[in-house]
Amino acid sequence: MTYVDDPHAGQSASTAGVPLDIASYAIILVHGRGGTPEGMLPVARAAGASDGFVIAPRAAGGEWYPQRFLAPVLQNEPWLSSALEAIDATVQYVCAGGVPKERIVLAGFSQGACLALEYVARHPERYGGVAALAGALIGDPAQPRHDLGSLAGTPVLLACGDADEHIPEPLVREAARIFAALDSAVDLRVYPGLGHSITGDQLDALRDMLDVVRSTAPAG
Repeated sequence: MTYVDDPHAGQSASTAGVPLDIASYAIILVHGRGGTPEGMLPVARAAGASDGFVIAPRAAGGEWYPQRFLAPVLQNEPWLSSALEAIDATVQYVCAGGVPKERIVLAGFSQGACLALEYVARHPERYGGVAALAGALIGDPAQPRHDLGSLAGTPVLLACGDADEHIPEPLVREAARIFAALDSAVDLRVYPGLGHSITGDQLDALRDMLDVVRSTAPAG
C-alpha cells in the first residue's frame, strides 16, 4: 500500500503508564481533530490509568479524516480506512505485547471518539470497554448500517452534551441503539447544556470502567 492510500502510515504514537510487557491492562486513547496524542495523555492520568499501559496513536496532519463524521463514507476515504487500520495496528500491538482484547479499553474524544466507535462496530469482540466522549458512528445517518456480530457484553460509554455543536444528540442516541443490538452494555449519558467538552463525570465513568478491567487481571 502506498503512502497516498495509507496517509496515517508511519505515524508515531505516545505512550505512558507502565511498560507493555508488565501491564495487566491497556488503554488506547484516540485524539480529536486538531489534537495530539500527547494532549490525550492527561485523560488517562485523570482516569487513574497510571498502573496500565497507555498508548495514543497519531493522525497525520492532526486529523483522522477530512470531512465531518456524518458525511458519506467515501468522502472521507482513503483517510478513514487508513485511520481504522492505525487503530487496528495499535490493538494488535497491545495484544502481541501480552494484553488481551478483554483488558483493552478504547477511549476517544470528538473525532477520536467517532473513530473508536466505528472501529469497534466493525471489529465486534469482547473488549475491556469503549469510552466515546462526544462521538457517534461514522457515515451518512440517512443510510442504513449493517453491523453484525457481538461485543459480548463490552461496556460502551456514550457521553455528550445536548448543546454540542459538533455531535448531534440524536446520532449519539442512535449509536446507543446500535451498540445495544451488538450485545454491548451501553451507558448513555447526555448532559444538559454541555457543549463539546469532557466533564469530570465522564472521567469518573472511565475510571470506573478501568477499575472493572483492572479487577479482571490475573494475580501476579
